Amino acid sequence: MSLEAWFMDSSDEDQRKPHRLSPDQPVSLDELKTLGVFYWKLNADIYETDPELEQIRKEQGYSYMDIITIHKDTLPNYEEKLKMFFEEHLHLDDEIRYILDGQAYFDVRDKEDRWIRIAMNKGDLITLPAGIYHRFTLDETNYTKAMRLFVGEPVWKAYNRPADDFEIRHKYVASLQGS
Repeated sequence: MSLEAWFMDSSDEDQRKPHRLSPDQPVSLDELKTLGVFYWKLNADIYETDPELEQIRKEQGYSYMDIITIHKDTLPNYEEKLKMFFEEHLHLDDEIRYILDGQAYFDVRDKEDRWIRIAMNKGDLITLPAGIYHRFTLDETNYTKAMRLFVGEPVWKAYNRPADDFEIRHKYVASLQGS
């Protein structure tokens, strides 16, 4: 099964709901690639020994990895963290996430500043480019277990919008001009 993504409605309803437009406006993997978002489908049941994951890590230089379980029983300050993850922000480095169990959403901005919701399920690995405005939330299952990957030492710093003065944001916006 492939990744599913769509343009979002502007409802203020619970962030964990799908927020599809009516009629639905799906977004293809090719459209996501033009935004610098890349995707792989892997076998999360063998993540510890998966040669495909190992190859991706080697090719992309993902030298650091940890695992986070996002659920009210496992994540300290759960409600506070969910609010923080859902604030629109960018990072100075790529964001790489691999869903090992459960489900979640990543929302990214397109070239016209519209929200695209990306449904993440077990086995989905995604990279969001440095400088892209995005946010994260659980879906209505309220649970996901994810591997976080980094090139070098992990950097957890998020810069909430507006963060347009960062050089990485300028580079990201310039990269969209050619696509």
